[in-house]
Amino acid sequence: LSPRSEHAATATLPAAFSDLLPHFLVEPEDEFIVKNKPVMLTCRSTPATQIYFKCNGEWVHQDDHLIERTVDPATALPIMQVTIEITRQQVEKIFGLDEYWCQCVAWSTTGTQKSQKAYIRIAYLRKNFEEEPQGKEVALDEEVLLRCHPPEGVPQAEVEWQRNEDVVNPASDPNFFITTDHNLVIKKARLADTGNYTCVAKNIVARRKSTSATVLVYVNGGWSTWTTWSSCSAVCGRGWQKRSRSCTNPTPLNGGTSCEGQNVQKSACVATCPVDGGWSEWSKWSACGADCSMWRSRECTQPSPGTGGKDCQGLDLQSLNCTSEQCPQSESTPTHIQTRLSADVALYVGMVAVALCLTLLLIVVVLVYRRKKEGLDADVADSSILTTGFQPMGIKPSKPENSHLLTIQPDLTTTTTSYQGTLRSRHDATGKFSMTNGPLLDPLPNGSHTLHNGKLNSDPAEFVSRLSTQSYFKTLPRDVANTSYGTFNFLGGRLTIPNAGISLLIPPEAIPRGKIYEIYLTVQRKEDLRLPLAGCQTLLSPVVSCGPPGVVLSRPVILSMDHCSDACLDNWAVRLKKQNYEGAWEDVLLMGEELVSEPYYCQLEAETCRLFSEQLGTLALVGESLHMGAAKRLRLVLFSDAYCSTLEYNIRVYCMDDTQDVFKEVMQMERQLGGRLIDEPHVLLFKDSYHNLRLSIHDMPQAHWRSKLLAGYQEIPFYHIWNGSQRYLHCTFTLERLSLSTCELTCQLCVWQVEGEGQSFGLDFNIAKFLLMDTNATALAGPSAFQIPYLIRQKICSSLDAPCPNGADWRMLAQRLKLERHMSFFASKASPTSVILDLWEAQHFHSGNINQLATVMADIGKQEAMIFLVSDGEC
Repeated sequence: LSPRSEHAATATLPAAFSDLLPHFLVEPEDEFIVKNKPVMLTCRSTPATQIYFKCNGEWVHQDDHLIERTVDPATALPIMQVTIEITRQQVEKIFGLDEYWCQCVAWSTTGTQKSQKAYIRIAYLRKNFEEEPQGKEVALDEEVLLRCHPPEGVPQAEVEWQRNEDVVNPASDPNFFITTDHNLVIKKARLADTGNYTCVAKNIVARRKSTSATVLVYVNGGWSTWTTWSSCSAVCGRGWQKRSRSCTNPTPLNGGTSCEGQNVQKSACVATCPVDGGWSEWSKWSACGADCSMWRSRECTQPSPGTGGKDCQGLDLQSLNCTSEQCPQSESTPTHIQTRLSADVALYVGMVAVALCLTLLLIVVVLVYRRKKEGLDADVADSSILTTGFQPMGIKPSKPENSHLLTIQPDLTTTTTSYQGTLRSRHDATGKFSMTNGPLLDPLPNGSHTLHNGKLNSDPAEFVSRLSTQSYFKTLPRDVANTSYGTFNFLGGRLTIPNAGISLLIPPEAIPRGKIYEIYLTVQRKEDLRLPLAGCQTLLSPVVSCGPPGVVLSRPVILSMDHCSDACLDNWAVRLKKQNYEGAWEDVLLMGEELVSEPYYCQLEAETCRLFSEQLGTLALVGESLHMGAAKRLRLVLFSDAYCSTLEYNIRVYCMDDTQDVFKEVMQMERQLGGRLIDEPHVLLFKDSYHNLRLSIHDMPQAHWRSKLLAGYQEIPFYHIWNGSQRYLHCTFTLERLSLSTCELTCQLCVWQVEGEGQSFGLDFNIAKFLLMDTNATALAGPSAFQIPYLIRQKICSSLDAPCPNGADWRMLAQRLKLERHMSFFASKASPTSVILDLWEAQHFHSGNINQLATVMADIGKQEAMIFLVSDGEC
């Protein structure tokens, strides 16, 4: 230091304190330079004669010191305070070499003292986090760890956590914990902990936020307890009862897994049948009493009513006036009174006989008049209209003693006219067709009628186009190939869609007498409408429309259509759905829980559903699997190009519902593409196991063929098959023959579900052969639509409808035809026998043996000739 500077910083101490060393009252502290703002370092000491700062080993110039001198009033010692300013430029000169530090040195007459070093650093906070928190999906009550490594900074950044912009405070919520390395721990995840979490780093320079990490706390579903078993579905005999549970304990939330297993369980049950009471035999008449009457009684004990059965109907006590010989008072009756009584009795008997004769004569006149007015149409020259189509079959009963069954003697004196079709007016009604809000066609005018051959004279496309212009029918598909129609009266008939497994049987008397309906039957394609399916539901049948809706039917019609379930009701909850006028679908029937009072009833056979319906409309079967054992029948169909002129050969394997309508649709599509069927269809069961379907081709003759596929198999997702979004799917196997002369291909097609059993089908075909399909009639009206002639049918019904004490009635007929499961349904109808015969007609139209039915009737004991022989006069 220069003498002048040294003199300026030196002060003379009093003699009493000349031997004291200086000590520091204030020492310089570490400082941070924020941006370009300088920092001030202060040093205070007593007693001190001089104070200087030394920074990084070099003395700071005296002019850079700011000096203040004071005296401590308590000790009278001098106090000296020195302050210096440090700028960013000074620190940056040695940046990277060493840390910038400063230290003050105080002098007294005795010696010197050094203060602590103060480090001056340039403060900063980088923008990017070294590790940011990551979003997580965690289960309820699971521990959550969110990591955060803040950006590099001087001074080191402090870290806080925010959830949805609110600061997370572990002090107020002990479920949160922040570790020493700034990670956030959620000890047990709660639903309330779902949110966006942000790591915030801050120091004296800046504040940085990480990207938000979304924590989603999900809840896996849990089953509730089972409900109690429902009451047995059958009032009498074998039925079903079920119980259910819901996935609400807890309910799945935020993407949690649904409950595994079935939500409905069904169990067979047997309901005790109600026993209707029966009368015992009448007792013997009592002796004639004094009042000239005698009595007899009976009891309701054979059997006694039980289990809700009906009591006996009728009187349990009868009385009868005694004859004059038995009456005790007759002996005292005068002779002239007896004579008068005898005359009165004769008069009364004569009057009653005359009244009975007049009544019988009136009944005969009325019947003759009604037969002439309401009989068959005038153009029918012979009553064999009601039995035609039966005799030409040449059927003979199987038993010689029953040779008279189901036969009719023809009337050889008249010209026979065979009825084979629809009933329509002679007048041309083409230009007068009108279908407004009412579903019925106007009845034919009084006059002459003509029987046609079962096909309308108009073009089918013209009928569909004309029908589709009506308000309700605008949604109908205009696919003539999948639509059948006809005109029907009280004699009934049948509509069939060729090669689709769909038919509509209109029984006799289903259409009221005097009415004529023009009825249609069509298949809805998947592009026309789609059913809303949920959960494990799947479409089991085609969507069929029959109408017009709202027609008045006296009896249920029978709609037959294919289904593709395994027909085991233990595995399924099968529902019948109907589309209402607003276009919404509603459940109208649950299979196994049918009520005879409802307008729908269903018989589920192995491959076909027979639906009794008192209403026409758009209908479909939907199944909901009750457990993983439920299976759909799938049909595998193989196609290839009709003509192959190259070495490359493609095999298209279609996987479709095992119903004829889907097969027909695929056949039509392949014809348009130039494809051909190369093998008979194969059927396999597809289980509700959530596993995909895999297909592969093996065992080809390597000398002639090779596969061009890179993968060993092809796979169809489970839900594409199960949810019915597409009723047929296909995959293509591309093969290559080594020579154009090779036409024979032998291989194995393997099909299996993942982790399930598979099936293998052997293929052996010639690529030049074709398989064709047959067609059949679409509409039949009147007697030609039935195997049982009309009048014979009426005779059978009148014979079997009445209860028979030995059980030889309609109930035995149902048992012989193996239809006893539907006893309660048959019993609810006015004529149970006619409904049974309707079902037999629907099942056996193409394959039924009427000879077999005659044998059943003979077994029942109804072989009397008067039941089946119909004379010409009766016809």
